[in-house]
Amino acid sequence: MNSKVNDIKERAQIADLSGAIKTILPALEQFNCFEGQDKTVFNKDDWQKKLDESLPQSGVGIKGVLKELNETVIPNGLRNGAPGFSGWITTAPTVVGASAGLASMVAGSQRVWNTSFNFLETLGLAWLKELLGIPTDWQGVFVSGGSVANIVGLTAARQWAFEQIGIDPAKEGLPAHKQWRIYGSSEVHHVIMRAAGVLGLGRQNVIAIPVDENQKIDLIQLRKILEEDQEKGIIPIALVASAGTVNTGVVDPINAMADMAKEFNAWLHVDGAYGLFGKLDPQVAHLYKGLERANSMAVDPHKWLAAPVGCGAAFVCDRSLLGRALTLEPAEYLEGSKGKGELKSPFDTFGDEYHEFGVAQSAPSRGVMVWAILKEMGAQGMRDRVIRHNNYARHLSARIKAEDRLEQVGDVELSICCFRYYQEGLSDKKLDELNELIATQLREKSLHVPSTTKVDEKIVIRPCFINSRTTIKEVGGLVDSVCTLGDEILRLDKKK
Repeated sequence: MNSKVNDIKERAQIADLSGAIKTILPALEQFNCFEGQDKTVFNKDDWQKKLDESLPQSGVGIKGVLKELNETVIPNGLRNGAPGFSGWITTAPTVVGASAGLASMVAGSQRVWNTSFNFLETLGLAWLKELLGIPTDWQGVFVSGGSVANIVGLTAARQWAFEQIGIDPAKEGLPAHKQWRIYGSSEVHHVIMRAAGVLGLGRQNVIAIPVDENQKIDLIQLRKILEEDQEKGIIPIALVASAGTVNTGVVDPINAMADMAKEFNAWLHVDGAYGLFGKLDPQVAHLYKGLERANSMAVDPHKWLAAPVGCGAAFVCDRSLLGRALTLEPAEYLEGSKGKGELKSPFDTFGDEYHEFGVAQSAPSRGVMVWAILKEMGAQGMRDRVIRHNNYARHLSARIKAEDRLEQVGDVELSICCFRYYQEGLSDKKLDELNELIATQLREKSLHVPSTTKVDEKIVIRPCFINSRTTIKEVGGLVDSVCTLGDEILRLDKKK
């Protein structure tokens, strides 16, 4: 038998990384200038036609790919880092975050084993805990974002709640003879419902408690429903406090909810994916009173900290509980593959292990990005950013209140300020249509990109300031553009 191995040549380039990066750097630098109007949607037919092809059978080689990246892909990318972008709660990474992300892709492609990147997973989590006042003995884990971070927190809540009645839900499954519920305000992020669905708890078992006049969870209604459910024997798995709702940016009364969680023997989970960093602003720090009394928290470094997208974090008060909830069970290829005795190779140990504290086993190093960002600007730099962005929302609020054509809807606590163009005599329906059209034309005709939402049954324009490139100029420009567009639309309506 012929034992000769046919050593087929590798078709992908595996050397000269610097050459490849240098080739696309000018296009990336140009993209990051965010010059002029965003024409990507108008050019869609052109760039999509160039990209849309059948699977290549031979390939064009790295030069062909880099050329297409430079000429077609990068120029038509997502401009959510442009200074005028304040829509939704997303932004582009800062330079050091993007650089650390590249370093992670190349040299930290797995968070495990005894390497510098594994160490920075732990250090990055420790720095976040110190920055945000999270107890040092809590178990943290980096995940892909707030959606998964909330799943991790509520997985721990589920484990804790059922262990109270002698059931291991992760091992045995959920009991058929019991009822349970999760409680959050009607403003709670919809990822909480998805988490309940993923965990087998059921989306319909997430109870939406009405909000008060400040858009915060109504504690009177929460108590009433908890008492009614207690009489029915329904298990209160968790109370979910929003530390910065996505609609209006308000913070639920965490300390009061901690009292109620203790009274009704429930877990307290804090969804701070967007707003947990808000506590760094002394003007609103009091809103976070009782945060240390929570049992789990979610936070997204890829939002306000401006890490590359795909970097969230979950923190849980009990390491062993989280391990029981998310254990892989022993496997020979994991535990059995560790080195014995003195370490002779990075692969003799998994280093600080995280695969039994999250839902992913293989995962890139994300801690290096958090480490790099905080190393660059320090805790004070992040405080300054949060204060600056919250001040933008306050400045916007002051401009709105000084302008007869604008109406603020809801209070400003963090970096979100909801408002609408307003004119006396127009019906609510007409005002809703007008403001939706203004938001559409902002994206089309200006450099300002806020999102819209509904508050108090009104369609409002909703800028959220977390973009590190936004300046006070863009804040004032947004006000001016809304007024100009609103006036123009009404003037054209009158001519019809």
